[in-house]
Amino acid sequence: MFEIKNITMIYDMEKEEKVYALGGFDLNLPDKGLVGIIGPSGSGKSTLMYCLSTLKTPTAGEILYNGKSLTGLKEQEREKLRRDEFGFVFQRHFLVPYMNSVSNVTVAANGKGEEVKTRAVELLKSLGLGEKELKKRPGKLSGGQRQRVAIARAMMNAPKVLFADEPTAALDHETAFAVMDILKEYAKENLVVVITHDHSILKEADLMVEMWDGMVSSVKEGGV
Repeated sequence: MFEIKNITMIYDMEKEEKVYALGGFDLNLPDKGLVGIIGPSGSGKSTLMYCLSTLKTPTAGEILYNGKSLTGLKEQEREKLRRDEFGFVFQRHFLVPYMNSVSNVTVAANGKGEEVKTRAVELLKSLGLGEKELKKRPGKLSGGQRQRVAIARAMMNAPKVLFADEPTAALDHETAFAVMDILKEYAKENLVVVITHDHSILKEADLMVEMWDGMVSSVKEGGV
């Protein structure tokens, strides 16, 4: 699905001492499955995700998505791709504080009407939220429940690729593994890319990409 060719990302281009967030490497990612991108802070893993998802444009190199180059897309084309085929989950849930759970999910929907609301309710229930939680605002939910709402929002348009940047960092271990179970289930038919520094949550990953100083240090199948 993704083919990365000699990708480089340089910050502070105008300065003498440039910062190489990505140092130039090749990488291929499959059409579906759970892919873990792991490494310490500053290793370039989040920058790689931002480039894959078109939130950032690499300084050099090329990224192909289903055979089409992402690097030459216009901003309007990038936005459409993100809206139609990509979903995002972050460490912080970024839920709208004055909206209840259902409204927080439907706000991301491409469509409108009762059908959208029905899908939102079905998603939230499938992720373990009960009738009472559906009507609650984020401030009345637990951390795990808020993250589940954020995941439902990311899944609302049935994205082909789900990007998750440190999705369990703010959760206790039990809740973190429950969230990973949800992502692993979604990865059976779609591509889920999880950015993390925590090896323990990626034991069942289909592919593990380790990064160090802006480079891919290893690629292993079957998790850690």
